[in-house]
Amino acid sequence: MNGTDNFGWIAVFAIAAAVVNGAGIYAIYFNERWAERAKGWLMCFAAGVLISSPLMFAFPEAVKKNPDAGFAALGGFLFMFFSNKFIQRTAGERHLAFGITAVEGIAIHSFVDGVIYAVTFSVSLLIGMVSALGLVIHEFAEGAITFSFLLKGGMRRKKAAMFAFFVAALTTPLGAFVAYPFVSSLGPAVLGLLLGFVVGVLIYVSASHLLPEAREHEKGHSTLAFLSGVGVAIVMLFARYAR
Repeated sequence: MNGTDNFGWIAVFAIAAAVVNGAGIYAIYFNERWAERAKGWLMCFAAGVLISSPLMFAFPEAVKKNPDAGFAALGGFLFMFFSNKFIQRTAGERHLAFGITAVEGIAIHSFVDGVIYAVTFSVSLLIGMVSALGLVIHEFAEGAITFSFLLKGGMRRKKAAMFAFFVAALTTPLGAFVAYPFVSSLGPAVLGLLLGFVVGVLIYVSASHLLPEAREHEKGHSTLAFLSGVGVAIVMLFARYAR
């Protein structure tokens, strides 16, 4: 099955990401205590999926398409590392680093999530599914955190909720739909490099954003949630070989 056949899945998961992000905003708007409790578990589960799926699915496929994909993966990781350093320096607060700043950073981060959907589904339905699962789940926490940050910035609750949805949620399907026409026309070698870059991005997001943030709000069964995410990725791997 090629990328053209998978456009429907790209649309489904990109829109689902926006919906889940909106759910995170809605939850913390109306029930902050429950949202804060659920946020840590969801981030741990998403981190488990997003660490496992690039290593087991995406990176081997990237190297198969292009032997230089390892350099692209390193480039993706370093890109996220230095851009995050820049954001921390300009923002001046550690809390801003996870949200990747209220206006520009959060929008860019969410837009890149959409591009990742376009790239992974253009390579393989399975790689797209596993990567998208972790990304969609982490959107709940991202929506809640974005809303919380805007409140800290002095924005009124209703305005903060609307602004968070436009900046953090709608930019993901926008990124997917803008990137898809370009990504779907690429040859295997270039697609392999792009997928390698995505692997570096996903590993950075899970190891440097999701897990540290989850540890700050450590809850009972957080480790179990992380291992459950790893387990889901492993089950999907065996399901692929069982077919």
